[in-house]
Amino acid sequence: MKLSRFGQRFARRTGARDLMDDLGAAMAGSSDMKMLGGGNPAHIPEIQTLMSERLREVAGSERELKRMLSNYPSPAGEEHFRAALAALLSREYGWNLGPENIALTGGSQGSFFLLFNLLAGELSSGGKQKILLPLTPEYIGYEDLGVSEDMLTSRKPEIEYLDNRIFKYRVDFTGMESLEDLGAICVSRPTNPTGNVLTDNEVSHLSELALHHDVPLIIDNAYGAPFPQIIFSDTQPIWDEHIILCMSLSKIGLPGARTGIVVANKDIIDALTSMNAVLSLAVGSVGPVMMQALVESGEILKLSREVIRPYYERKALQSVDWFHEVLDGLDYQIHKPEGALFLWLWFKGLPVSSEELYQRLKDRGVLVIAGQHFFPGLDEDWPHTRECIRVTYSQDDQMVREGIAIIADEVKRIFAEFGA
Repeated sequence: MKLSRFGQRFARRTGARDLMDDLGAAMAGSSDMKMLGGGNPAHIPEIQTLMSERLREVAGSERELKRMLSNYPSPAGEEHFRAALAALLSREYGWNLGPENIALTGGSQGSFFLLFNLLAGELSSGGKQKILLPLTPEYIGYEDLGVSEDMLTSRKPEIEYLDNRIFKYRVDFTGMESLEDLGAICVSRPTNPTGNVLTDNEVSHLSELALHHDVPLIIDNAYGAPFPQIIFSDTQPIWDEHIILCMSLSKIGLPGARTGIVVANKDIIDALTSMNAVLSLAVGSVGPVMMQALVESGEILKLSREVIRPYYERKALQSVDWFHEVLDGLDYQIHKPEGALFLWLWFKGLPVSSEELYQRLKDRGVLVIAGQHFFPGLDEDWPHTRECIRVTYSQDDQMVREGIAIIADEVKRIFAEFGA
């Protein structure tokens, strides 16, 4: 069959497709594959129990069950949930917003597909606008979202070396004021894949840069505050009329509910509402109805601070210690773990590409993600992109420790094989 240009673009194999195929196969199968590659959140017992209780409560209420499953919500998303979230954000941070500043989507990936194509690509007046990713490596899922090709442009980071084989990426602002043809600036905070958290000063500078270029600053806050609060440093969330804050219910423990959240000015929200209506009529209400009571009461903040954040912080620090134990003798660096679900490992001078390392580890029953997929929009041939891998520590501790040992063994074998 002949596919349209759109069909050819979106039917091809992508890094995101490969990632989700591997994740789905590992989660659904009965193999002993050690799943250290995907972004599935941990099954935290307290959260699992809470979700079970909420399901029973909803199932026991005819009104709530109808809201969840039997009625179409607004194309902007379930109205009661949006009102509750607007009240929470206003109360917690003093932001001047209401439900008209919030739209829901079918997951964060859906949010970014809509936003990127709304703000960048070919213009009706001629020419083309791009999305600037000011700090790479960045999220793998941004790479193929554009309806048109070549929508992203990105910048190499500055690298700061810290103690004990830890390093940190920082934004290099050099020359950004003179960039042209921007439709938006986009960052994730905490960053997937590295766990990097942009400082308040970096975010403030990016906000000023967005104002300078008269474009929105999109902040991907899927792991950040106020929920799920998988962020291990003190930071101040930020929102304003020119900022688009994207959130999610996935990492709170509901990835299957596919609920993305966009907080933005009324014009952006109105545009997203129209796009939702065309693409899907309405957005699913399972996640919003499940979580509304926790948002209204503020319980979602307590859960994030007292359960979710400590759970992941412990696992992050423990996993770093395990890597230090087994990688002794290699020239490696670990990005400072500041949030999200991942560790980012850099093997300097790795004799094979990170893609080949991924395949070798897959053959040995360990799934990671090759680092070279996390540099969308970077045109420069930078060897660093092929020397890194992303490892998730969200799974069972024993599985993570066994997987880490296999990773170390395979990397040592590679260096020995090539005499490096």
